[in-house]
Amino acid sequence: MRCLLCSVETHSLPTFHQLFTLEASAKTLCEDCSLRFKKIAEHHCPMCYKQGEHDICSDCIYWQKQGKVVNHQALYCYNSGMKEYFSNYKFQGDYLLRKVFQNDLKLALKSYRDYTLVPIPLSEQREAERGFNQVIGLLDGLGVPYQELLTKREVKKQSDKSRLERLQSQNPFELRIDKVLPDKILLIDDIYTTGMTLQLAAQLFYEKEVKEIKTFSLAR
Repeated sequence: MRCLLCSVETHSLPTFHQLFTLEASAKTLCEDCSLRFKKIAEHHCPMCYKQGEHDICSDCIYWQKQGKVVNHQALYCYNSGMKEYFSNYKFQGDYLLRKVFQNDLKLALKSYRDYTLVPIPLSEQREAERGFNQVIGLLDGLGVPYQELLTKREVKKQSDKSRLERLQSQNPFELRIDKVLPDKILLIDDIYTTGMTLQLAAQLFYEKEVKEIKTFSLAR
């Protein structure tokens, strides 16, 4: 199989476990491209997985003061390699890149079998411009079930906002009124920055007395 980023042959062989369980065995990245990404290591904020923290980070302290709950997991640091990846995937529209991290994502999401996966939506305008929702793309690449329980109206891009503007955002999300809400929800986004996007989405479910809400992102 060829590396999804540079097209070099990966020459990966299946392990005994992969053969026995019939799991996909091929690597999606070559060794050189894999080194461009940094997995979140042992020392991270226990609430939001911010790398390098030994205790609760300043972002989570802020949310605690607002009476908000943070229960988040992320897999990778948002470094230069990840920034370039999202530039190619989201903004250049290379839809095949949805599969780059499929093995790690599938393994991580096995821990949430009892949860309904809910992707963070794009506004109709943004999705039309991009051609796809990058979060739904990641989930479709895994072949896992999910429910689109939220809609989003058009607002200024999060990447165009200052940190203060993100923290002061008004809620752009709405619940789909024709959907029955599950008891346990895992909200999924591509990148966690301040946590504002996921907090705004989660608030709608808390108001409807959903019993348990956790959040997840590929990068932090």
